[in-house]
Amino acid sequence: MLSKEKIDRINELAKRQKSSGLTAEEEEEQHALRQEYLSKFRSSFKNQLENVKVVDEEGTDVTPSKLERVKRRNRSFRH
Repeated sequence: MLSKEKIDRINELAKRQKSSGLTAEEEEEQHALRQEYLSKFRSSFKNQLENVKVVDEEGTDVTPSKLERVKRRNRSFRH
């Protein structure tokens, strides 16, 4: 994830935007920080999903085939 300083800056800019507004430079900075945050969040979430294994009540692996294909494809890219 993002560093604590960057997250603090995102929050600071959001508060300032609500109270007094932002300058053009601050708006650009806010946009860039949000994009970086979203990119890292999506990457982390995707990684989490790729490590999911779905098991039914009887203990049978019922992981969707699409997820299994993604897992296999990503394993082959890492080697």
